[in-house]
Amino acid sequence: MKKNLFRYAAVVLPLSVVVLSIALAQNPTTPTATAPRAALPPLPAPQFMPKPGAATDEPYAPLALLPGGVVVTLYPPGSPYLNMARIKEPEVYNMSGAVPGRVGSIVNIHNPSIEFHPVDRTLNTGAVMILAAGGGHNTLNVGSEACDFVPFFYNYGVNTVILRNRLRRDGYNPQTDEVYDAQQAIRLVRAHAKDWNIDPNKIGIMGFSAGAELSAPAAVLFDDFDKKNNDPGDPLAGISSRPDFVGIIYPGPSPFARGRTAPPIPRNTPPAFIAGAASGDQGHAVWAMDYFGAMLALSIPNIEIHLYAQGKHPGDKLDDGTSMTGGLTDRNNIPYGTWQYRMIDWMRDLGFLQKPGIETKAAKDVAAYLAQPPRAAGRGAFGGSGFGGGRGGSGRGGRGAFGASGLGAPAGIPAPAGPGR
Repeated sequence: MKKNLFRYAAVVLPLSVVVLSIALAQNPTTPTATAPRAALPPLPAPQFMPKPGAATDEPYAPLALLPGGVVVTLYPPGSPYLNMARIKEPEVYNMSGAVPGRVGSIVNIHNPSIEFHPVDRTLNTGAVMILAAGGGHNTLNVGSEACDFVPFFYNYGVNTVILRNRLRRDGYNPQTDEVYDAQQAIRLVRAHAKDWNIDPNKIGIMGFSAGAELSAPAAVLFDDFDKKNNDPGDPLAGISSRPDFVGIIYPGPSPFARGRTAPPIPRNTPPAFIAGAASGDQGHAVWAMDYFGAMLALSIPNIEIHLYAQGKHPGDKLDDGTSMTGGLTDRNNIPYGTWQYRMIDWMRDLGFLQKPGIETKAAKDVAAYLAQPPRAAGRGAFGGSGFGGGRGGSGRGGRGAFGASGLGAPAGIPAPAGPGR
């Protein structure tokens, strides 16, 4: 009996030691007698951090915000459009506090520019989107409303241009200086169409909030700008500033806002895509409807609007204490966070995503509209007579959008307080 116990113990005890060793190896929290693990080395510093160009005795030379960007200043040295007293001042970047290397916004822009980003030739549709960021004319929010759209549009074969326009905070007029920057950008992009392998008939501009105060006027004021900038000494003379399509995203006031004298609407006004929140961003929704109503009253082709039931203006507080985001962001998984895909649908529908050199449906529709007799002031959007041409060309009609006298919000809705963010 004792011999059997000794034999059992001789077999079981070694096996127990093996099992215990395996268990210890599989459970790193079990204390061991080994030395403590060495500390990880410190993380390296972030690389490729963008920064403004240096101050020199020459006009400030803007640098690319994203890798590979080709930066071209809008105006030649000495242009009357430039403030020569401040032309040498460097831009000021406001960097993201959470994302190293991300330029959130820019201020102190005195030598405005464009930054071109091409797509691969295998994807290229020839279309190009000029991106006009918002910021209430106080900053230029190039992070969320320009830079983020470069890779987004790349996937659809759309080239991109980041516009760095001047700002009201630096002494410039939003209705003249800033709009001129947008119009000059369109001419400059069109002038380089061959260099950049883009289709000169597929140039669009999309503005966000205060940036939409550039894209909306660019859609209707191109003739006047071109006539004023047709000097033979101007290398862009004869190149049109008319965009082929425009985006007006949660916009500030357009030329058709209440309290403004509406300009004539050219019969070749380009198609527009308009998007924003509705009741949650009432003021900007009214401004969106002002532009939409003006175009609808004259049956300008291919005007599309999306106003979403849920959502607020970027920066506005939400019920959970956070703030509404803008640009391409998901906006807490609400439909408003998908507006950009509706715009892609619209661009595809109008032929802007075809290969370069193919006439777009948008261009055909404009040509067909021009072949019709000019429309007189008829019943306009939302029950009013809206905008009408009548004899002598398009112009402002009597009763405006929403059925109210003139333009603006219907009774009971206060006028928006000021320009967009």
